Amino acid sequence: MTRKNALILTLSGAALALGACSTAVEAVRGPELAPIGYPAALVPTSQMYMPSPEEQAAQRAAQNAAIVNAPAASANSLWRTGARTFFGDQRARRVGDILTVAISIDDRAQTSNSTQRARSNDASGGVSNFFGLENSLGKAFPGGFDPSAMVGLQGEANASGSGSVSRSERVNLTVAAVVTDVLSNGNLIIQGRQEVRTNREVRELTVAGIVRPEDISSANTINHTQIAEARISYGGRGDISRMQATPAAQSLVERFSPF
Repeated sequence: MTRKNALILTLSGAALALGACSTAVEAVRGPELAPIGYPAALVPTSQMYMPSPEEQAAQRAAQNAAIVNAPAASANSLWRTGARTFFGDQRARRVGDILTVAISIDDRAQTSNSTQRARSNDASGGVSNFFGLENSLGKAFPGGFDPSAMVGLQGEANASGSGSVSRSERVNLTVAAVVTDVLSNGNLIIQGRQEVRTNREVRELTVAGIVRPEDISSANTINHTQIAEARISYGGRGDISRMQATPAAQSLVERFSPF
C-alpha cells in the first residue's frame, strides 16, 4: 500500500468516525440548530460583504462629523435639514438588505390514464412435395403425418395498464430573506433560511431566487410567485423524520433491484 493510499484511507476513516459521532450525539441530545451566518451568495461566489477596517474607520468618522455638524431641528417641526424624508423608498435594493417573502402554495393536480392493447396472429403452411421424402416422414411418425399441415404458427399478446396521480399541496409561510447580490440589470438575488426547534425536531425553511425590485411591495414584501428560479424547501430533521424515513439499506435495495 502506497503512502498516498494510506493517507486516503486514514482521512476516510476519520470522516466516517466523525459522522458516526455526530449521528450518535444527535440521537442522544436531539438535532441542533445551525449557526447563524450570512447566506452564501448564489452568484458570484467572490463578493465582499463586510467593509475593511479602514473603510469602517472612515465611515465612523464621517458619521461622527455629520452628527456634530447637523443643524438642530426647527421649533414645532418634524423636519431637519439633511434628514431622510418620510417618503423615502425603504424597500430592499442593496446587498445585505432584508425583505419578507410570503409563501402561499395551494396546488392540486389529478391525472388518470388507461391503456389497453391486444393482438393475435395465426399462420399455417404445408408442403405437397419435398424431394419425395414426404412418405418417409410419414413412416418416421407413426401417429400420422400430414404434409399439407407441415408448419403452423400461432401467437397472441395482450397488454393493459392504468395509472392515476392525485396531489394536493398547501403551504402558508413567511420568511425573511437577505439580498446576496445585485445583477447588472438591477435584479436582486435573495436567499433566506429559518429554523424552528420543537422538542427533538427541527423544522427548516429555505428560500432562494431572483426578484425584480419593481415587484417588491411598499411593505417590503414579495410573493413566492414573483421569484424567478425559486428554490423553496420545507422539511425537518430529528426523531420523527428519522423514524418516518426508509432505512438506507432498504432504499438501496429498492432502488437497484431489477424486480
